[in-house]
Amino acid sequence: MTQAIPDRLLEWLESQPQRRLTMAQFMSWALYDPESGYYSSRTGQFGDRGDFVTSPSLSADFAELLAVQAAEFWQVLGRPDRFVWVEMGAGAGQFAGDFLAAIAGTELEATLHYRIIERSPQLRRQQQERLEPWRDRVDWWTWEDWATQPTVGVAFSNELVDALPVHRIQWQGGEWQEIYVTENAGVLQEVLGPLSSPDLVDVFADLGLAAAIARLPEGYRTEVHPAAKQWLAQVVQGLQRGYLLTIDYGYSGDRYYAAGRTDGTLQAYWQQRFHNDLYARPGQQDLTAHVNFSALEVWGEALGLKRLAFTEQALFLMALGLGDRLMALSQPQSGSDLSQLLRRREVLHRLLDPTALGNFGVLLQGLNLSPEERAQSLRGFTVPASL
Repeated sequence: MTQAIPDRLLEWLESQPQRRLTMAQFMSWALYDPESGYYSSRTGQFGDRGDFVTSPSLSADFAELLAVQAAEFWQVLGRPDRFVWVEMGAGAGQFAGDFLAAIAGTELEATLHYRIIERSPQLRRQQQERLEPWRDRVDWWTWEDWATQPTVGVAFSNELVDALPVHRIQWQGGEWQEIYVTENAGVLQEVLGPLSSPDLVDVFADLGLAAAIARLPEGYRTEVHPAAKQWLAQVVQGLQRGYLLTIDYGYSGDRYYAAGRTDGTLQAYWQQRFHNDLYARPGQQDLTAHVNFSALEVWGEALGLKRLAFTEQALFLMALGLGDRLMALSQPQSGSDLSQLLRRREVLHRLLDPTALGNFGVLLQGLNLSPEERAQSLRGFTVPASL
């Protein structure tokens, strides 16, 4: 199903050299245009009634368990008087509200300052409404604020990096060409052309994959993620000491660029389903590419971010106590509502589902930590033997 191209997108196309956009430019418009972009003009994207389900939208358990990890990080950093938790891309504010409720009455509450960096004005308004009860401890920052206010604490994102714009490239005639978006007779189409920047393909050398790339089949398509590299640089600008915690779906570099993955990972989401028609509903559907976790590690290392651990979300949450919560549900108290217990058990299992949320990657990187602090930072990455 192809819809009419919005006037604002047509005007932008007309203004570009050769009337074409990189996929990164198209994604930036389709997702973040202040008037017509997916995250700016639509509401209700998250949850079972939206276009996709996220861990925070399922239940408060996700944020409550992350609050356990936050307290551990605070302890490792020496219990600073000012501990900042920065959420980058906070959705509708569900995680933030549940997280702040979870730390109420704890030692951490008195020192924690919650900051949100949100690109979408529409989502920012939703967050401010939801988080009104915590208005005295939540602030909305820009990246400029972040860079000028050195932070001790945690920079956190859940399903942010997959929504960063990517470039699409194609292996053609023994070299990389870029896939551009253009318009013909009112329809968005793709055309090949020279790379918009030669730096786009540096990632293959960064990951030690140059030899493997040369053996790719003709017509092989994939994505590269310069916006993710830029995002890491922005994080480092403001993080004086602490952690970058990234939760998302993705692959290691060798799996990402495996010869059998011939069409990359970029997909559209609409009403709980994913599909490959990236141009069907410009500005009305989500566009997302899997995360290259190896690239985040390599690029982060060059910026001073040390890889501390990488695991799957299911193991991460179990280590933080999700197994205990499931065990408690199997031993209900007298008078408990059985149907309610079963619904809650189902929700917790969805967080662990190895075919979906449970298979998400959890990457922990640290900045300016001592060797002892790095070793002590892994509570959520070591599953108890009893499990």
